[in-house]
Amino acid sequence: ADHGKAFLRTAIQQVLLIELRMGLSVLRGQPIVLSHQFAQQDAALSPGSAARVGNVFYSTDEGHIRAWAEVLHEENKAITDAGLIVQIDDPSIAESWDQINPEPSVQDYLRFQQIRVDALNSALEGIPAEQVRFHLCWGSWHGPHTTDLEFKDIVGLMLEIQAGAYTFEAANARHAHEWTVWEDVELPTGKLIIPGCVSHSTNVVEHPELVAQRIERFAGLVGKENVIASTDCGLGGRIHPQIAAAKLESLAEGARIAAYLASPRRQPFSQNGIFRHYPELDG
Repeated sequence: ADHGKAFLRTAIQQVLLIELRMGLSVLRGQPIVLSHQFAQQDAALSPGSAARVGNVFYSTDEGHIRAWAEVLHEENKAITDAGLIVQIDDPSIAESWDQINPEPSVQDYLRFQQIRVDALNSALEGIPAEQVRFHLCWGSWHGPHTTDLEFKDIVGLMLEIQAGAYTFEAANARHAHEWTVWEDVELPTGKLIIPGCVSHSTNVVEHPELVAQRIERFAGLVGKENVIASTDCGLGGRIHPQIAAAKLESLAEGARIAAYLASPRRQPFSQNGIFRHYPELDG
């Protein structure tokens, strides 16, 4: 077991070196905050995602996952003890669904993932929830995504994770409609959601008005104080840097519009034209 954990620690170090060389951390960046103090963060893998690295030391998959939880707990503690927020990146919680053959039932899949969620909570033991963000996505690959598991089927499992905030894809063409999930799901008290309002899946830059509309939808369901606007997933390496920068500018502008429209400063719209103008945002 000690040899196995040493191997896992080495794997973590190799991933960090690759990230530094590729500069991926530049656009893994911070979400656009509507009403929350800006805080720095670093990213770490979940045990479930990390365990997709080949198992050569453990007799069972569960033992392999729990070993990852123990090792990643050290990394998570190091990040949070430094005063940073740790974002747990876990594409596996949703993405693994259409990688299992034959296709499982939703119930069987949730049981499969429950072990991984329990391991993640073990890896977060003793860490304040407000220093933890959890990122759920369906993978960043450019494709049809017609076999993606629906968000409604895993949102409950996601909310079992001991995090203070949950970030998820909500801007791409396959999952943008799923904001309605929050009509039926109650966000636990003290938790935040960080929905994607611009996407890595298209080179088209979302209009700030669309960003604002998306923010308003979520705010109307869970409360504006519980929403942070962000990207669907990391932009680095998936779209051209200039397009990524334009999307982040649109995200910021859309957040400003949404914040203005939700504030007492809001003025009646009376431009008699095609486009809105927000004089309060000028300058």
